[in-house]
Amino acid sequence: MPRTKIVVTIGPASEEPSVLRRMIAAGASVARLNASHGTRDDLARRLRAVRSAADDAGRHIPVMLDLGGPKLRVGDVADGVVLERGSRFELVADVCTGDRQRACLTHPEVISDIPPGARVLLDDGRIELAVEGRDEDRLVTVVVTGGPLTSHKGVNVPGVRLSLDPITEKDRADLAWGLEAGVDFVAQSFVRSPEDIEALRALMGGSAVPIVAKVEKHEAVERLEEIVGAADAVMVARGDLGVETATERVPLIQRRIVALAREHGKPVVVATQMLESMVASPRPTRAEASDVANAIFEQVDAVMLSAETAVGAYPVEAVETMARIASAAEGETPPPDASVFPRAGRHDVARAVSAAACEIARVLDLAAIVTATQSGATARAVAAHRPSTPIVAATPDERVARRVALVWGVQPLVVPQHGTIDEMLSHAVEAVRGAGIALAGDLVALTAGVAVGVPGTTNLVQVTEV
Repeated sequence: MPRTKIVVTIGPASEEPSVLRRMIAAGASVARLNASHGTRDDLARRLRAVRSAADDAGRHIPVMLDLGGPKLRVGDVADGVVLERGSRFELVADVCTGDRQRACLTHPEVISDIPPGARVLLDDGRIELAVEGRDEDRLVTVVVTGGPLTSHKGVNVPGVRLSLDPITEKDRADLAWGLEAGVDFVAQSFVRSPEDIEALRALMGGSAVPIVAKVEKHEAVERLEEIVGAADAVMVARGDLGVETATERVPLIQRRIVALAREHGKPVVVATQMLESMVASPRPTRAEASDVANAIFEQVDAVMLSAETAVGAYPVEAVETMARIASAAEGETPPPDASVFPRAGRHDVARAVSAAACEIARVLDLAAIVTATQSGATARAVAAHRPSTPIVAATPDERVARRVALVWGVQPLVVPQHGTIDEMLSHAVEAVRGAGIALAGDLVALTAGVAVGVPGTTNLVQVTEV
């Protein structure tokens, strides 16, 4: 299995138990449920199917609930509508069935935000409109780039801040369901600021479920460091990001997000169109293979499949292909760039201990670095250094085991609850030996906190023989 994790989106093409089991065997690490598609019953059925398939495989597979967020779309559109270049077209507040002259907006309140001269992009930029005028309930535009328009296509307005609530009523309902159902991550779409993340965290009412901030708005690019600092993990959502910003800037923004996440010790996922051609083809393009490999060279924590596994004709083959590319790229990846190593603050003992464990493992050529963890923080801190030594997170909490499964190179193991430091270390060593990660006589590095059972108190590193 590659050390880079693979996120798979579960949908009609992949929700059957046999397909899920094959995807997990092929290398799937995280299951994403997209709340933008399907009913609540669909989401619940898919979550149960993932849990069952993970149990069958003996794997800790976390479930990520991806909230739809305030996505601006057109409403219903009649069949056969094609917008012609140079024609007039209106975006209106009224509920209507769109035609060649007009379409309604799902959030008509944004009309007042969009000034004359703005560019409006429909359907991921396939159609471009130029705004010529507006009144309180409509935008009057001219078609710059035409094409077919169908119902519910996305609307983007590059460079214009839209006054949309970052958390919709549907998001609130989906979130309540997800927390009750026990999802392991919540992905927040269209994050524009750290305040958006804090609003979601407040709505979660003290839940420990991590928030994955999806960077896909031009406003987010202006506040990247703050967003990375506020989130628990970050996703480079290149679909809308490539419409909101200039195409040539997307690779540069991706590199910047990955570097910031590494510096902050936060997991980072690269997503969207990684193997897009495999929706309909059993093989990817050479450019797609290079795209995945380049993300591995940047040493991201995870790469993601969207339509490829949700609705594609080859969901298992897409995972197998992603895993092969990742494994090959990891074999050629140079040592991590020291300029993006996570830096321990003056009193950040846990990060300093994690760095020391990685250096000890390198010098002594240890069989594994084993982190005895209550929250997963130490495992993340070790993984941020991208050591060549296998990383094991030994935890008594099944939920923590699933959460660290998103983190680069970390293999979670559930161990019995412990009351003393000696019990904790003994359980961790036994788990590593039982899993075949280290053999009798091998040396491993153990990190732990002497304040047993207290998260965030890692202050010990010990080399011991299995």
